[in-house]
Amino acid sequence: MLTLITYTPAFGQPSASPFCVKAMYLLNMAGVPWQRHDTNDPRKWPHAKLPAIQSETEMIGDSDNIRAYLEEQGADFDAGLTEIQRATSRAFIRMVEEHMYFHILLDRWADDVVWPSVRDTYFQTIPKWLRPLVTGRIRKFVLRGMESQGLGRLTAGERLDRIEPDLQAIAAHLWQGQFLFGDTPTAADASVAAMLGAMAGTPGGTALSRRMKEALLLTRYVARVADALG
Repeated sequence: MLTLITYTPAFGQPSASPFCVKAMYLLNMAGVPWQRHDTNDPRKWPHAKLPAIQSETEMIGDSDNIRAYLEEQGADFDAGLTEIQRATSRAFIRMVEEHMYFHILLDRWADDVVWPSVRDTYFQTIPKWLRPLVTGRIRKFVLRGMESQGLGRLTAGERLDRIEPDLQAIAAHLWQGQFLFGDTPTAADASVAAMLGAMAGTPGGTALSRRMKEALLLTRYVARVADALG
């Protein structure tokens, strides 16, 4: 049996990390037996990141590597898709994981109203009296990285304008079926729905989380994927 090492549930989602939720969905799609091991400390796992899976013989870190491992074991997450659809699937996955994810990160780490809830959820194992000091340094490091990445230099309103076309692209694609590529979930749904769920789940009622919750087409899609793959 595989063991998924994942962040704990948070903000109404199966895990604080959408990448961990993605891994759960992929494991369920692959139909393999698995169990979860929750932790909020990623330092001893591959790349000091989560998710990771432990098989009988090896440890595999990173959700992309987990997908590749499952495919090597026989899983076909995109069965029935054309080459064009597979290419589009990859583009959707990269859009949510390499762009939309960083909007969620900034919603959670940069907003002074939201940050205390996020801090006390992510770092609950640090003693309360010490938590602000330790996490303050981590927060500065994360936000400096987002400054370098570029999105950290935008206002919340500018970020909302930047991500809006992505949300519209997903919504436009969903008019063709229950999922992104018809009536059966695929790998793209595992990534996209996990990211949208994390976006809506951010505490504090940010502009982005409100935008997501008000988009009924998207929220119903997230719920369908959770029902099918959760």
